[in-house]
Amino acid sequence: MNSNFEIALELLGMGMLTVFLILFLVVFIGYALIRIVNRFIPAEEAVVSFQRTDEQQIPAGKMAAIVAAVQNVTLGKGHVVKIEKM
Repeated sequence: MNSNFEIALELLGMGMLTVFLILFLVVFIGYALIRIVNRFIPAEEAVVSFQRTDEQQIPAGKMAAIVAAVQNVTLGKGHVVKIEKM
């Protein structure tokens, strides 16, 4: 019985180590891929017009608040593209 318990603990340890290493590789490779893509393929800059032609035009103060909130939350990396009422 003692031998079976040792084998079970050994298998448990090896399995946990394997899962940990695979997850570490997934995270590390994903992080490296994101860094490489962001360095060599920059995002396209889009010119966005916020003027609405319909009768439900958003007031300038609200638009400024929304844009400022997005800039603040995303640390300057996010941009407001479209605002829709849901």
